[in-house]
Amino acid sequence: MTATDPKIDTAESAGVGIDGASRPSEDRIVVLDNAVILLDGATALDERERTASWYVDHLSAELATHLSANPEADLRETLAKSIAALALTPGKSPSSTVAITRWTTENIDALVLADSPIVAFTPAGPDVLFDDRIAALPRRPGGYRARLADGTGFDPDHVAALRAAGARTGRLRNVPGGFWVAEADPAAAHQARTRQWPRSNVHTILMATDGVSCAVDDYQILTWQQTLELARADGPHTVLDQVRKAENDDPAGQRWPRAKKHDDQALAMIRFP
Repeated sequence: MTATDPKIDTAESAGVGIDGASRPSEDRIVVLDNAVILLDGATALDERERTASWYVDHLSAELATHLSANPEADLRETLAKSIAALALTPGKSPSSTVAITRWTTENIDALVLADSPIVAFTPAGPDVLFDDRIAALPRRPGGYRARLADGTGFDPDHVAALRAAGARTGRLRNVPGGFWVAEADPAAAHQARTRQWPRSNVHTILMATDGVSCAVDDYQILTWQQTLELARADGPHTVLDQVRKAENDDPAGQRWPRAKKHDDQALAMIRFP
């Protein structure tokens, strides 16, 4: 590590499955010499040949290979090639969000596909690269969020309501007017949101899965500036702890209706000299 290399700190914590039971995390962080990759695998609501864990392991490996071999290639094209390499069947495959931060001596490039934001901290304040197309999908009245808000809790009927919502949302995956996510169709990569910043204008980057960004976007217990200050003072794991504390204070999901009591969490902090 040289004096010009960024300092990278990460934190991860597993959540629970849709049945409330503990299982390994389906989030992934991969740190390379010139980039950080962050993925959030979608928990499968039905049986599939491949699991979300398999998908994020193999997609992150493909991305790492391409980013190392072609460090200045277009990020959308890099993602498209990585998805294509897995040779899966659209509609029958696991899926994942994708967030990539890559740097050179001059610039920082970022890509976001689905809801894992990247936040660049500049002299003007936080600049958020976020894909809001999932959040913008219409929500059906009386769905699982409405049940939780009414105080039903994460009961067995919650799983049925969640499956019904997942089936409806699945029909909008990787189609115009719906939302875009890494799955089996390489064309989805070209729908990713991208941004570039001069490296000299960014002192820190935060990358988060929605199990962490919910603190800002949904729970509103932190701002991005407060998230940065907490992570810099005591480490990224303290941000994860804040989210868990909020969720433990809302064990039935009534204040913050959500798919699971605890989602997987992953947070990367990249500090540039």
